[in-house]
Amino acid sequence: MNKKSIEILVGLFVLLGAAAIVFLALKAANLASFSSTEGYQVKARFDNIGGLKPRAPVRSAGVNVGRVKSITLDPATYQGLVTLEISKGVQFPKDSSAKILTAGLLGDQYVGIEPGADDKNLAAGDVIKQTQSAVVLENLIGQFLFNKAADAGADSAGDSK
Repeated sequence: MNKKSIEILVGLFVLLGAAAIVFLALKAANLASFSSTEGYQVKARFDNIGGLKPRAPVRSAGVNVGRVKSITLDPATYQGLVTLEISKGVQFPKDSSAKILTAGLLGDQYVGIEPGADDKNLAAGDVIKQTQSAVVLENLIGQFLFNKAADAGADSAGDSK
């Protein structure tokens, strides 16, 4: 092989490596979906969405069944209105519930759907009525510290009698 063909092969190898890094970065950041999912949209209202982001997965029994399409504030109820896009082949009963869950201890948040037992299924535009908001770690720590301080205050008040 002459010098020019080796340089071309090295250039192609570097280009292929750069494309692989871009692909990996987009997949890791959950910014690019290379599979087009057609489905139907349902909505759910949450008191607190925590760190949920658009494009977060929607899972049922640990299996991805859709994505979070958008998150807005409902001006009437002041709740987070989350629009979910569910894959076309997946149907959930009307009385299903939605929860905002965390992958691991400090991982990304996603929406988990637990199917109900109703005979009728959710249709496009329906609202999931039973929801559970995100558990915010800062709130849990604050409650724990508040309870410990209250217990310590009660103990010291009991000792002074």
